[in-house]
Amino acid sequence: MDLNPPPFSSFSHEGLSIAYFDEGDRAGDPILLIHGFASSARVNWVAPGWVKTLGEAGYRVIALDNRGHGASDKPHDPAVYHPPAMAGDAAALLDHLGIARTHVMGYSMGARVSAFLALGHPQRVRSLILGGLGIGMVTGVGDWDPIAEALTAPSLDMVTHERGRMFRAFAEQTRSDRKALAACISTSRDLLSADEVGRIAVPTLIAVGTKDDIAGSAQELAALMPHATALDIPGRDHMLAVGDRVFKKAALEFLAKVGQA
Repeated sequence: MDLNPPPFSSFSHEGLSIAYFDEGDRAGDPILLIHGFASSARVNWVAPGWVKTLGEAGYRVIALDNRGHGASDKPHDPAVYHPPAMAGDAAALLDHLGIARTHVMGYSMGARVSAFLALGHPQRVRSLILGGLGIGMVTGVGDWDPIAEALTAPSLDMVTHERGRMFRAFAEQTRSDRKALAACISTSRDLLSADEVGRIAVPTLIAVGTKDDIAGSAQELAALMPHATALDIPGRDHMLAVGDRVFKKAALEFLAKVGQA
């Protein structure tokens, strides 16, 4: 586990300070990493070894802390957390760095944001890797209102909802702003229609753990997209699939194939 994060910088977008890092070979193909809910660039991508894996493969690795997370600003207004706005932060980061087009990889909420980025800014996205979110991107991923309640409860001991406890404990572990996360979870779950997903034409890898009870089927989502491939991550749930070796190997093979096209 790689616990040494690259140095972070920041830029301003829509009045918010957004933290990011830009690591690896500047001559390499860029890949932008977008983390999941209640996580951060460090927790989602550095600790599980993705930055090391991608950097050693020759990629320029860029990752941001989504608004409400990590070292970025954390407004408590739910209106600012709709996925198109969060995708706008990612596009603005590319503008800030002078990057016209990039591979994009997102996990869970970050996969949703990545899909909105590909739909809203198609000229910026060379390929997509969507981890931890399958057909739930279209059909929904269940009732998440208890997560917001869990995040704002006086203590973890008072939370009885199983998924709520999981995310409350994770938020405490990452020392997150729980009010910002509660605002985020209330509006960041906007769905894409099947037709919208079908308009995402870039090569796409969709990777979901076989024990993931949140994401929904990778195969069902891939079937809606013109150039998508589904990957089962054996024996992994939503939390443990992130850094899996099978996922990393498939991602590198996918990126290499796209690079040769």
